[in-house]
Amino acid sequence: MKKLLALLIAVVLVFSLAACGKDGGGNTPAGDKTPVEGGDLTVGIMADLDASLDPHVSSSSAGTREILFNIYEGLVKPDTEGNLNPAIASEVKVNDTADEYTFTIREGVKFHNGETVTADDVVWSLSRAAGLDTGTPLVGDVAGIAKVEKTDDSTVVVTLKAPDTEFLAHATCAIIPEGNDPLKEVVGTGPFKFVSRSVQENVKLEKNQDYWGEPAHVDTVTLKVIDDGETMVMSLQSGAVDMAVRMDANQVASLQDLNIKEGSSNIVQALYLNNTFEPFKDVRVRQALCYAIDKHAVIELGNDGHGTALGSSMFPAFGKYFMDELTDYYTPDPEKAKALLKEAGYENSLEFTINVPSNMPQHVDTAQVIVEQLKAVGVNAKINQVEWATWLDETYKGRKFEATVVGMDAHGVAASDLLARFNSSSSKNFINFSNADYDAAYQKAISTTDDAEQTEAFKECERILTEQAANVYIQDVASFVVMQNNVDGYEYYPLYVMDLSKIYFTE
Repeated sequence: MKKLLALLIAVVLVFSLAACGKDGGGNTPAGDKTPVEGGDLTVGIMADLDASLDPHVSSSSAGTREILFNIYEGLVKPDTEGNLNPAIASEVKVNDTADEYTFTIREGVKFHNGETVTADDVVWSLSRAAGLDTGTPLVGDVAGIAKVEKTDDSTVVVTLKAPDTEFLAHATCAIIPEGNDPLKEVVGTGPFKFVSRSVQENVKLEKNQDYWGEPAHVDTVTLKVIDDGETMVMSLQSGAVDMAVRMDANQVASLQDLNIKEGSSNIVQALYLNNTFEPFKDVRVRQALCYAIDKHAVIELGNDGHGTALGSSMFPAFGKYFMDELTDYYTPDPEKAKALLKEAGYENSLEFTINVPSNMPQHVDTAQVIVEQLKAVGVNAKINQVEWATWLDETYKGRKFEATVVGMDAHGVAASDLLARFNSSSSKNFINFSNADYDAAYQKAISTTDDAEQTEAFKECERILTEQAANVYIQDVASFVVMQNNVDGYEYYPLYVMDLSKIYFTE
């Protein structure tokens, strides 16, 4: 216990990071070119941001969080190595039972409106996110907060309802001015200020000249919404955009004369199954699909061999939690798949629809390969491509779906960020998975203060998801970033963010 708490107090590495970024096509590594300070950067993004830019209610959309990372900050902030570094808080102390966290507020941090961040802002922000006044948390990750108190002008004490050694990873929750309504005024402390947005067209940001940390290189950023993959490629070819992220291997094939970098998306791509859909209530049906699908072939055919095969809801960046032994738990076996389907009463009669966001070609491509593989075992699946907003409202939030191919990210740097969603009581449990053993293992993981015991409990959660075939796990999708040759500085993070402050133009 002392060893674990010492790590927490030091605010050091939360998970050991596998190499998540590398240069593709012999391009010059970020940082080797001479930066030119200033300039106006245009970035192509595949989907518009959420209607609300409230950081406490935009947690369901990874694409929105990816951008808000540049506007808002928490008490601590992750870096490219997976470390949690002091941000609005300059220091943190944790008590022996891991249910009380004391934060010292950094002096001189200013909001984008020019006001200095105070302990009162921190108390108000965390109380709002945890729903202490309303009884309804806005941010599920901080729902375990029992109270937040200011003990003096520079100290805030957070008391939890129960021990939680992973709470520090959730202290990335955005701090906003006391009484601020983000629907009317977007105000954070990050390296970029929000300027404006035109729905389905663009979002504009400008450099925060008063930023407390390392300032951004460029003066302005225009995030241009381009929800068609072919149009994005043409925009890069013509120079209409300076950069685009989360491209796939097929898209970058025609962009080899540009500055291309390859890394991991740090997502769990899977055929996610609605466990309340009648056929998928039967574990034999879910297991049959696992035996029917060859994930290695999916990676080869759908993404030209780029990607890392997965066997549960954990990707390699979470070093000590990742279980490579689960990757091939289900070896492709069409005959076994047929036998399980027959035993469950679905011999040559299983049909279902796979919802896929139309603006995400990496998931559409995967779904197409899956459909073809399922035909070999007598399963008829069809793809329903939908707009991102429709997928978010109906599939994710409304849970009105049979199956979907998509990637789930970790919005923080804690193992619970990936595994909490499968707890039966979780509001994020969009696949409606319910398993008493899983709930017990998860509760043990988040409540113990013993590092080895916690790690094993999280691994037990992963094993249960695999054995119960909660989903058909495929891969951590390879992610390509394409920049014009006079643009550089992009760095991969072990979570779903785009750090615009590091991007620069070159001579």
